[in-house]
Amino acid sequence: MNILFLTDNFPPETNAPATRTYEHARTWVAAGHQVTVLANVPNFPTGRVFPGYRNRLWQRETMDGINVVRVWTYVTANEGFLRRSLDYFSFAVTGVIGGLFLPRPDVIVATSPQIFTALAGCILAGIRRRPFVFELRDLWPDSIVAVGAMREGVLLRRLRHLEYWLYGRAARIVSVTKAFKRILVANGVPQEKITIVRNGVDLEAFVPGPKPPELERSLKLGGKFVAAYVGTIGMAHGLEVLLSAAERLKDRPNLAVLLVGTGAERVKLETDAQRRGLENIVFVGPVDKVEVKRYWRLCDVALVLLKDLPLFTHVIPSKMFEAMGTGRPIILGVRGESQELLGEAEAGIAIPPETSSALAEALAKLMDNPSLCSGMGNAGRRFVEKAFDRQRLAADMLKVLQDVVNEAGAAA
Repeated sequence: MNILFLTDNFPPETNAPATRTYEHARTWVAAGHQVTVLANVPNFPTGRVFPGYRNRLWQRETMDGINVVRVWTYVTANEGFLRRSLDYFSFAVTGVIGGLFLPRPDVIVATSPQIFTALAGCILAGIRRRPFVFELRDLWPDSIVAVGAMREGVLLRRLRHLEYWLYGRAARIVSVTKAFKRILVANGVPQEKITIVRNGVDLEAFVPGPKPPELERSLKLGGKFVAAYVGTIGMAHGLEVLLSAAERLKDRPNLAVLLVGTGAERVKLETDAQRRGLENIVFVGPVDKVEVKRYWRLCDVALVLLKDLPLFTHVIPSKMFEAMGTGRPIILGVRGESQELLGEAEAGIAIPPETSSALAEALAKLMDNPSLCSGMGNAGRRFVEKAFDRQRLAADMLKVLQDVVNEAGAAA
């Protein structure tokens, strides 16, 4: 098969959509298929173009056998509704134009969270007369309403209409959670066109092991119990709770709370931590994917947190799988499907979201019980080995694409 995949994020960016797309595409190439990824220039989340790249009309590279084509977009930081919308919409336009200059694929896939990438994939599929597959990673625009970036109104109704129009046009929808499928079916999308392929982890890359001593020394964390949040520091995550929990535990000098990444809320959180005099909070800037693996191993417990909003009961943060792959227990401040998954894995402690007292209590419990900490970490590793190997999940999605291509061929 010749697969064309449109995505707003791709390595060297390190967020969840970039990682999932790269690891799936790499597996498909290894299986003998031709994969072209159409993306923008790497800049997420700061809006600064990564070293070695320029925001040009067209540039190509090969990454582990994947043909990567990058087109010009309006580049901005991951903050501010209007500018981010211009970023998304510009990729929809240049993505369609760029896709017309590529060899005709057998199938076109486009991934959310934002739907303008899916719109580009749908338009391109119509022009090239090829089936369109919508990979559903988030319920957008509901997610931007949930974090307060947009209000209900005419524009939102138009975006929701576009969202469900795209679901209708897709030959198949690949959802990353069961909850997303339930919501779409309840809103009239035929359940037979929706396949669930959850997120997972590269079990060969994310492995248990000791803390990297040089990293531990460089951050002056020797002898510390390290609780780490690794990922985007954005509006959706409610990370103020980390500062309040750290303040509650100031009398425990062996605790360090590590925040690895950047985003719209980072400066605000750093300023607040300094104002409170929180010496047990350590901020680290964005790191590449190789470094991310080392930070997971540096921590004693992984923190997976989101705001206490109804929409987030339907999501499963992909960092859960990376933490479990590395054999680290999780403190989870997310309700719904994520909490059910953690309970099934027996890999951590679930707390009410945005509750600093519960977070501080969970941290103290794991600090005081090393055997509990290691037991939960080992359980998490066993769990992802059983059901969340990224290669197996990539094969599941590849079968969906092959079925779509076969169905399109039979109907031609």
